[in-house]
Amino acid sequence: MKRVKKDEQLLVESLVIENNEPTRKKNLLNLLKQEPNGKLLGIPVKLHIFNLAKPEPKETFTNWMLKKPNRKKRMYDFFSKKQVANIQTAYVGIQNSIKKVGEKPAIYNEESSQESANRLQSWFWNHGWFNAKVDYTKTDTSNPKKTKIEYQISTGKPYAIGKIESEIQSPAIDSIYQSHLHETYLKKDKQYNTDDFNAERDRITNLLRNNGVYYFDREKIEFEADTLNTNQHVNLNLKIGNRIIRNRENDSLTTEAFKINRISEVNIFTNYDALNRDAIVTDSIHFKKIKVFSFGQLKYKPKVLADAIFIEQGKVFREIDRNRTFNRISDLRVFKYPNIQYQVDPRDPKKEDLIANVFLTPRDKFGYTISTDVSQSNIMDIGIGFNTSLLVRNVFRGAEVLEISGRGIIGSSKDAASASSQFFNINEIGANVRLSWPKIAFPIQTSSIINKTMSPFTSLGFGFSSQRNIGLDRRNFTGSFNYRWKPRKQVTNQLDLINVQFVNNLNVENYFRVFGNSFLQINNLALANRNQLNNDFFETNTAGEEQLRIPTGTDGFINAIQNDQNLVLDAEEQKQASSIIERKDRLTENNLIIATNYAYDYSNRTGINDHNFYQIRTRLELAGNILSSLGKALNLERNTNDKFNLFGVQFSQYVKTEVNYIKHWDLGKKKVIATRSYIGAAIPYGNANSIPFIRSFFAGGPNDNRGWQPYDLGPGRTGGANDFNEANFKLAFNAEYRFNLFGSLNSVFFVDAGNIWNLWDNVSDTDATFNGLESLKDLSIGSGFGLRYDLSFFVIRLDLGFKTYEPGITGNQWFQNYNFANVVYNFGINYPF
Repeated sequence: MKRVKKDEQLLVESLVIENNEPTRKKNLLNLLKQEPNGKLLGIPVKLHIFNLAKPEPKETFTNWMLKKPNRKKRMYDFFSKKQVANIQTAYVGIQNSIKKVGEKPAIYNEESSQESANRLQSWFWNHGWFNAKVDYTKTDTSNPKKTKIEYQISTGKPYAIGKIESEIQSPAIDSIYQSHLHETYLKKDKQYNTDDFNAERDRITNLLRNNGVYYFDREKIEFEADTLNTNQHVNLNLKIGNRIIRNRENDSLTTEAFKINRISEVNIFTNYDALNRDAIVTDSIHFKKIKVFSFGQLKYKPKVLADAIFIEQGKVFREIDRNRTFNRISDLRVFKYPNIQYQVDPRDPKKEDLIANVFLTPRDKFGYTISTDVSQSNIMDIGIGFNTSLLVRNVFRGAEVLEISGRGIIGSSKDAASASSQFFNINEIGANVRLSWPKIAFPIQTSSIINKTMSPFTSLGFGFSSQRNIGLDRRNFTGSFNYRWKPRKQVTNQLDLINVQFVNNLNVENYFRVFGNSFLQINNLALANRNQLNNDFFETNTAGEEQLRIPTGTDGFINAIQNDQNLVLDAEEQKQASSIIERKDRLTENNLIIATNYAYDYSNRTGINDHNFYQIRTRLELAGNILSSLGKALNLERNTNDKFNLFGVQFSQYVKTEVNYIKHWDLGKKKVIATRSYIGAAIPYGNANSIPFIRSFFAGGPNDNRGWQPYDLGPGRTGGANDFNEANFKLAFNAEYRFNLFGSLNSVFFVDAGNIWNLWDNVSDTDATFNGLESLKDLSIGSGFGLRYDLSFFVIRLDLGFKTYEPGITGNQWFQNYNFANVVYNFGINYPF
């Protein structure tokens, strides 16, 4: 009430009553011009923030200066007049910022209430309730400075569509309209809805403009409605008049019937811009009924230009062909947004034929970018990345794009593989080269399956990276040859015909320095059997305790377990030792993956501001099948495990699949509910007993279960016993309630559930394996809240995750560590899903 004047009242409640029943329909509430101040947990936080600011900050500052006789003089003596003026400006700016962050009091206004009632009346009328009545009642509360308003709506019976007739003067248009009448949105006995009329106008306009009627626009469509003696029905008469032609010479108007327009000629100008519009064409070629012109030497293969043009000589004008041409040329990344113009062919005496001119403005041949970023992970406390890329367009005159990129990271970690006094003690460098071109490159013709309307691309890429002290030092080599196409706007397909990755681990002797939990396990096992082991296996650490020496002691102990018959371990110790050794072998072995994978992505999202959509992403990957089947024929060597090696490395063989489903509900007023469901499985077989570490699943982190750090969760109910916990089966479910706090600052409440398990591989620990529906009780649950700051082009995110349900601990598994001492701070860029 702090900013409510004497003759004003604060609006504290606004209700809509539809046919004597309260309603919370979003589409009705959004019509209210005036609503109470927003609340968070029942508290008008924004209003309280607004009340913190001074109503007239400039006047307040001036009065403060004059409050004491000598204050103004002392301020001028200590600072200066200019500095005092700057202080005043800063003070006013702070107060205005507080007001901007907050929310003005919702002062009741009679005119706003009447306008809200009028809006509600219009909405019901537009949806068929022609006799609806809307009234409103203002009710004061026990506090005379507060008031409520209630809108009462009596809808009556709705009207429905009755008879539908048409008066179309152009025979050509009438013929097209009648042949597609079954597609109409206006159906007899369907409730009247102005949205259907708008949709019908769009349908007819698109229908005609995609069937040759170039000069038609939606403003030519009129509807006459009759409700007299129709028994709650609306009889309609659709009217489309003739084309109106303005004579510019004498400024007169004439009419003629709309006609079907055909394309008589297609011209492409390849290097057009405003500066050379009057230049003389010096090079041209005729290719597949398309004329290509250039102001200078032609720098593009005619075929690639023809494949990007969907406007065809001899065919009727179609709006969809023009739009497809716009999109395809933009996809090439070689030209700026094209300019497509149609003009009447002067050779046609009927003036029905059109010449299509496509003006293309090339982008710069070379593009160069450089950027930096800051990152953090469970390995790096902080990392600074440096990125650079070079883009070369139209490399071989076929609209090819060559991308050469490099990346370097320096980071700091207290858990680096080797001790160092330097702050930045880990690093990674990498480079990638990718060439893409606008067609499907395949030995046989594929246009009958993937035609040019699907915007096909082929890409060939190679990459290399080398990392030091990030886990084990390793070199990573990649290569891929893939296709991408979009059969519809909402659908993207990608097929990696071949995807090769070779991971070369360098300093495997550092394994037990990097994976501390594994060292703790094997060290405890060695100490438990100290009397059976060589003294050389041990050393004294800085705490004065005896431990295995790395790497000679750990390697010696492992060799004794595998080969020394005098070393006696009980069954449980032998099982634990086998698990430690198997994990070490898997994480230190080199990986050779030769795979084929397919990805499908569907989204019905219409734009970045659409918050009511769903998306499904699926992926299937097959690795090692061809090599395994040809192993004998190629006489590949076998290793000690009787598996095939290629170039001295056992290649991987597995099938991996992933399904990711995302759904968003727009609640209005910047409130959104977002959910995600994910399932992934990778099953080894044939030439492999396990999945490569780089292809396995992990849980936890800013884009997963935010109550745990990356790799800290699972498998199953093991409690994250290892340093990098991973497995070959994963379930994840996430839900967020997103809402605006003020300005660009948003908040969220979230719940995450998920885990990873071992499935159909060589892990036998029942706590870590998925055993059907009973394993769903191992789903770990995290919950929390967060802040998101929207910078338009990206979102900065901080989420605080709390462990809510922990299947990996003993005793009470609910809320045992639900406190700020165990909170996980998740930093991220953009939304997690």
